[in-house]
Amino acid sequence: MSAARPTLAVTGIGLVTPAGIGRDATWQKVCAGEPTADHDPALAGLPVDISCRVTGFEPTLHLSGVTARRLDRYSQFALAAAREAVADAGLDPGSWGSGRIAVVLGSAAGGITALEQQHARLLAHGPGRVSPLTLPLFLPNMAAGCLAIDLNVHGPVVHTGTACSSGATAIAVATDLLRAGTCDIAIAGGSDAMITPLCAVAFHRLGALSRRTDDPRSASRPFDVDRDGFVLGEGAGVLILERQEDARRRGARAHAMLVGHGASADAHHLVRPDPSGAGIVRALRSALTDAGIRPEEVDHVNAHGTSTPLNDITEAQALGRVLGPRSAVTSTKGVTGHLMGAAGAVEAAITALSLSHQMIPPTANLRTIQPGIANDIVRRSARNVALRVAVSTSLGFGGHNTALVLRQA
Repeated sequence: MSAARPTLAVTGIGLVTPAGIGRDATWQKVCAGEPTADHDPALAGLPVDISCRVTGFEPTLHLSGVTARRLDRYSQFALAAAREAVADAGLDPGSWGSGRIAVVLGSAAGGITALEQQHARLLAHGPGRVSPLTLPLFLPNMAAGCLAIDLNVHGPVVHTGTACSSGATAIAVATDLLRAGTCDIAIAGGSDAMITPLCAVAFHRLGALSRRTDDPRSASRPFDVDRDGFVLGEGAGVLILERQEDARRRGARAHAMLVGHGASADAHHLVRPDPSGAGIVRALRSALTDAGIRPEEVDHVNAHGTSTPLNDITEAQALGRVLGPRSAVTSTKGVTGHLMGAAGAVEAAITALSLSHQMIPPTANLRTIQPGIANDIVRRSARNVALRVAVSTSLGFGGHNTALVLRQA
């Protein structure tokens, strides 16, 4: 790798997911392959009434009461995950040089929960009942802004929006800021809370959601021949990134190293992936070139793996085309559901933990692999294996493709 492109250390991880509140809780349930989908009272009466919701999250336990009341759920998740990540990295926002800290946070929908609630108030009760905080609650950049305020950050604060690859895109942008010397520490990730009636109906009308409402736990089944769609989830993932030499100088532990990224556009369809997989191939090859990694060196892929009929076959075949059959592939969406703009960040964090723990979580609910998928899909139980290099792939509506390359610390 060129000296102009320093290796970046992942020194902190914070997670709020349906699998658990906190990094360790999420990791344990993902490795156990325990699905989290269940019937959701907030979606009762809708054609699809199941979700992967974050349970047990009490905002006032993680944030002050005033702060919690002024934030939409997606911002609450982001702030809780960011605080955990900063603490995990051994950093103190009260003492750092805040002008050299950056925040890059992705979200697909921002505060959609607040927007739906306030619109209902307008229709039912008129303008006088609409909260004056409506805009700060729902604008997509507000979670990034809240992180900057809470964590005393005065450097670049950026929001990324590339649909379901937003969190991965945020990590890629943060990588470039660090490489360019624009900042010394980047707080990067994604957050979304799109389990709302409007979003659930909209995804259902697209044919994207699983209709297996009689058995929610088995509904999300990536790469399975009987998959019929994803389960709507929510959550946040935040990583602390810093240049390896800076992390070493302050004695910080690294979960993994982030060594490359790549992106591409399908330029094919608003919501369907290019069936040729050419866009995924371009993003992956670009990421490997950026990292100085040969395809045969990749031991593991944490795939986007949505459990939709079109995504899984296209993605698996594209991965096989670039990496061959050697790389062990998994999708954690069988456990967490699809976390939308948070998915790429959460899955990048899990990839870093896989490298740290030398363990690949299983693809939950995978019983019979779709014909035409020749990849080594990890299923049934977690796999202990020597891992040196891993890739996390993320795809989004609009044809966005992002790949991140990580290696063992």
